Amino acid sequence: MVLNRQRRVRVPVAPLERFLESVLRHFHLPADSVTVCIAADGDVARWNRTYRAKHGSTDVLSFPASSNGAGAKILRRLKKRGTRARAAKSESVDYMGDIAISPVVARRNAERLGRSLSLELRILILHGVLHLLGYDHETDSGEMERYELQLRSRFKLA
Repeated sequence: MVLNRQRRVRVPVAPLERFLESVLRHFHLPADSVTVCIAADGDVARWNRTYRAKHGSTDVLSFPASSNGAGAKILRRLKKRGTRARAAKSESVDYMGDIAISPVVARRNAERLGRSLSLELRILILHGVLHLLGYDHETDSGEMERYELQLRSRFKLA
């Protein structure tokens, strides 16, 4: 589910919902296991300060339902099996969590990087889902970045 809870930037929700569904299908995750909220920049800045102790807004935040929840369990199993691409169909998947995106920051980043806002939002959704699966680019020596680039190619985001 993709919710638009801001009015400053026009964001067509239906294409983002279809993209989120395709990402979740890729990982064999239920369509209702993740919610994306397109949020007001002030809200994202407040959450960034409250939950990450960082001042100012950011483009995307991920909020796992629990640190011991489905995402962490799936990532541990995937790494144990030596595969990163998919969660097993038989996995019992709880609600994974929420992704908050500031379209103001996303639009600014898209302009700076020479890509459309639509493309930038899809990249941020993919990035947020990887965080919900337990990937962390701040601590993993580039593993998440390499995997995200592979997935961007697969989803034609590169």
